[in-house]
Amino acid sequence: MNTASKNNAENKTVIVTGASSGIGLAVAEAYIKRGYNVVGNARTLSRLQEVAEKLGQRFVPVDGDIGDAAVAKRVFDTAVAQFGKVDILINNAGIFLAKPFAEYTTDDVDRIFDTNLKGFLYITQLAGTHMVGNRDGHIVNVTASVALQPSAKVPALLPVLVKGGLNQATRALAIELAPHNVMVNAVAPGVIDTPMHHPDSHGFLKALHPVGAMGTNQDIVDAVLYLTSARFTTGAVLAVDGGMSAGSL
Repeated sequence: MNTASKNNAENKTVIVTGASSGIGLAVAEAYIKRGYNVVGNARTLSRLQEVAEKLGQRFVPVDGDIGDAAVAKRVFDTAVAQFGKVDILINNAGIFLAKPFAEYTTDDVDRIFDTNLKGFLYITQLAGTHMVGNRDGHIVNVTASVALQPSAKVPALLPVLVKGGLNQATRALAIELAPHNVMVNAVAPGVIDTPMHHPDSHGFLKALHPVGAMGTNQDIVDAVLYLTSARFTTGAVLAVDGGMSAGSL
């Protein structure tokens, strides 16, 4: 990054939910490297503190369940108190639970709806209203490729239900906020190669993608960075899935 662009970035603040590991951590780190301020949320304070030690003072941790309206307000208020404004919101926190539809429990329903739906809604209301007042901002929702094109090989009714709804909500909110110069988009990942996937499952997971490989955190980071720099892209749901949502071989 050149000096001019870095100085410009130093005045910008990003909220990243689910920031203590995986995609969220990679996104937070990418913005820190570009000179942005980042307020990161996750449930566990100790893990966020480890991230803060790694990323430095531009990363401010706020722990708690983002599906709780009070936590969402604390995350947003912390960003404004620390840095004056919020320029970008990355709604990354999410739970993906694949199983036959009849096997979902009431606990599964509560967990997925709390994190994936409420975790999007409350923080987006706060940040989106703030961005409308500033007449500038970007919101990116991390959804799922399987919500674009369900697969018989991956039964996942609840994630499809909620993440598919978020894909449509992305389009609806983009239209609502477009007159205020606030861009709203989504990234729909395929299966990303992280430690949560046991090596024994890699063959099956790679075969879900026509390109024959899983994605990486950097693939998602690249998509997020593009969407939050684009000035003529809103209401898009960008599949980063090795062709998974296009069909199967």
